[in-house]
Amino acid sequence: MLSTDTARLLAGYNRWCNERLYRAAADLTATELRADRGVFFGSMLGTLNHLLVADRIWMRRFTGAGDAPDRLDAILFEDFADLQQARQAEDARIAHWIDGLSDHDLDSPISYRSLSEPREFTQKLGAALLHVFNHQTHHRGQAHAILTGFGRAAPGFDLVTYQRETGYS
Repeated sequence: MLSTDTARLLAGYNRWCNERLYRAAADLTATELRADRGVFFGSMLGTLNHLLVADRIWMRRFTGAGDAPDRLDAILFEDFADLQQARQAEDARIAHWIDGLSDHDLDSPISYRSLSEPREFTQKLGAALLHVFNHQTHHRGQAHAILTGFGRAAPGFDLVTYQRETGYS
């Protein structure tokens, strides 16, 4: 289903999108960062924290290592700069881990417990990894809407733009 080449592409793309998003979000005031904008996790700060929370939960499931919050709405960092630094570290961790995977790994099953529906699920690692990247895309769309709702310029996240800029073919 998912090849290591595609997983590496998605990890690079994910990092690129997050860097663009954080650069744009850095222009928000402290009040704007915390303002409830009606998205799933309320504010830009809540949305960005949720994305980090979810990635940490999934990476713990995948690797058995790292912090895994027990709430999807946890606020890990109130300070934007600290959150940005943690996001960069998590993106590097994800990319490094993916670099060590084989196609066989991606085709192998994993089992985990969900926070929202506490029972055990089993699926192929590649399928779960696709969910992680799609989840990021979903909430980055909400963050994009927050930026435009404040009248701020929001970055483009087109995969083809990433491919053109990085030469990934």
